[in-house]
This record gives sequence, C-alpha cells and structure tokens, in this order.
Amino acid sequence: MSRLLPGDYADRTLAGHLARHGNRPACADPRQRGELIDEVERAGLTGRGGAAFPTAVKLRALAAAWPVPVVIANGVEGEPASDKDKVLLAVAPHLVLDGAVGAAELTGAREVVMVVHHAVREIVDHAVAERRMAGTDPVPVRVMTAADTFIAGEASAVVHWVERGVAAPTGRPPRLGGSGKRLGGSGKHRPGPALVQNVETLAHLALILRHGAAWFRSVGSPGEPGSMLITMAGAVHRPGVYEIETGTPVGALIELAGGAAAPPGALGALLIGGYFGTWAEAAAALPLPFSSAGLAPVGASPGAGVMAVLPRTACGLAETARITRYLARSSAGQCGPCVFGLDAIAGQLERLAAGGACDLTLVHRWLGQVRGACRHPDGTALMVASALRVFGAEADLHARGWCSEARP
Repeated sequence: MSRLLPGDYADRTLAGHLARHGNRPACADPRQRGELIDEVERAGLTGRGGAAFPTAVKLRALAAAWPVPVVIANGVEGEPASDKDKVLLAVAPHLVLDGAVGAAELTGAREVVMVVHHAVREIVDHAVAERRMAGTDPVPVRVMTAADTFIAGEASAVVHWVERGVAAPTGRPPRLGGSGKRLGGSGKHRPGPALVQNVETLAHLALILRHGAAWFRSVGSPGEPGSMLITMAGAVHRPGVYEIETGTPVGALIELAGGAAAPPGALGALLIGGYFGTWAEAAAALPLPFSSAGLAPVGASPGAGVMAVLPRTACGLAETARITRYLARSSAGQCGPCVFGLDAIAGQLERLAAGGACDLTLVHRWLGQVRGACRHPDGTALMVASALRVFGAEADLHARGWCSEARP
C-alpha cells in the first residue's frame, strides 16, 4: 500500500505534491477547529515516533493553551536502526509540511519549526522555499538541523535544542502550558508551550484533514487503525523502509522485505522497536500482528517502527553487547546511574560475549537500579533484560567458553 510514500519522487516538488494530493484544506477557522480535532480523535491517530500517544489529545490541549504554542516537527531520528523519517522527508516533504501547518492552525500556533536530520536538510529547505514563494502557508516555517546524537530525538531534547541549542532530555515531556520561552537563539521571547510531533504523524494528519476519519480507519486494525512506516533491517534480502497496514503479521513483513536472508527455519530472534526495543524469539513472533496489542505476548511494541532480523547463526549476545556499548556512549551525562551503570552493564556483556567471566546476577541487579532524568537508562535496561531472557541458553554456553555462532 502507499499512502505516505509515492512510487516516484514527484511529490518532492510542490507541483507534484499538489497534483497528487490537491490543495491543503484550511483549518484556521476557530469555529471549525474543535470539529476537526474531533475528527482526528475519531480517526484514532497516535504518534508514530515511538510513544503512540493520541494525537487529538495533544492538539486539544495545545488549542486551549496560553500563550500561543509553537509546532515542532520532530524529524531527528537519532535511532540508528531507523530510516523511516529520513525517507519520508526525502520523498514527500510537502505532505509533512501540510500536516505541520495544519497542526499550527488547529492549535493557534504562530510558528512551525522543522527539526530534521542533516541528510535531508537541503530537501526540506527547498520545499519550504517553494511554499514561501507560492504563499501557501499562513504561518512562518523555520528549519533546523537536528543534533547528531541518539538522545536528540526525545521530545524534551528536541524542545531544548530549539530553545537553546542543547539536545538534553529530561524526565518530563514538553509542557502544554507555561511562560514565554526563548526559541532558536533569535533573541526574541516567543510564546511556548510547544507541540512536538513526529514527522510521520504529521503526514498522517495532513491526509486525515483531507479525507476524514473513516478513510484513515479503512486500513489497519480496529484498535490501531491506519498505516505506518517501518524499517526492516538485518538478515532480509531487501532491507529498507516499507509502508504497511498496522497489524500486518510479523512474518508477512519479512516476506515484504524479500524474505529472510537465511535458510528456512534458521531465524534466531527479532529486535522489535529499535535500540530501546525488545528481543523476541522469531518462532514466537512471526505469527503475531505488528501492533502494540498484537506484540504484547512477546513483551514488545512497534516503537519507532523498526524490526531487525537476526539469523540463528549470529550471536545475539554479541549484538546486544554492541548495542549496549553504543547506548552507554550515548548517555547525556546528566546522571551517575546512567553514566556509570550503563558502562558497567556494557562491560559485563562484552566479557560474556567474548566467552569471559560475567556475573549475570550482578547484571540483573544493575538493570533494576539504573535510573536517570530521562528514559535513556530505562530503555536500555529493558532491551538488555529481554536479551537475557531470549538468549539465556546462549549465555550459559558463553559462560562455559562456547558460542553457537562458532559451531559448524
């Protein structure tokens, strides 16, 4: 299916976008804002950045906020396993901009800030310039290059990046009300709060405002309607970004990506949801729907729409140790348990992966103790805990100096 991703690059230009989707519907009439937000609620759209928070709840809260909010389109995508936001902005930037401007009208915001990965900055700049020349947008749109760190995509880190150029996350989400904030180093106090919304969510919003809730719900599952973008990685023949109906079986996603690049029956495990995701045994996960409710039996959720396939011939412990070391190095450095705890956990896992001595009892204790000002240590701990469940037998082998990857 293809709602968000065109089969060509025609939507990259404003003319091609308008030819495919038509003009953006106006949402500025205060009398219609409530009705349009109700329509978004009926659609059941939730955030596609990982948290899956209901979009209408955010819109309604910001529409009632004072001072006037700012809309921040989050295209940071610091998750190394994910490419969906970069691909979406590369092929359909105007659809995202339609959603961002529509969100600004629905909430009464007077500015849109696009925070995007450096790989697509030039494309987004060009799209914004096209719209400025055509006079299509009633609010100014500003583009910023995202900070190039894993933690930079968390909502509070994005707000801090826009406010003062420091991508530091906090334990609290951006406030839906409050005093004026200094945004973007412009020297002017601008009204905050901020509506931070993932760019894929904004693209869906643009289509809902055009076609309505029933259209959006015509695909997907009743509880989690619509389509979503996923990044398929690892041992598949065609890794990349795909658009699927929410609730598509996990096994069908692997086939969509050309099938597993491993002999039949040789799939070992899946990392679902990205680096803050969950390891699951492939056999248990393959028949499950790719949705929050569908993946619950294996303790997983779609997260940012990532699925990495690990063949049975690869060492899950070695891969987990590599990811954990990366996450340890990605700490914001704000809290001791995160800085020192993640480093210690990564060290133990690296020793275990190499067949050395590892105190798993100590690792489990540390996993319950790492806490911080943001969800970075918590997300890392949950990923590691799932690995120790799924690769428990492998851990026993490693403790005795063996690795199934090395066996003939």
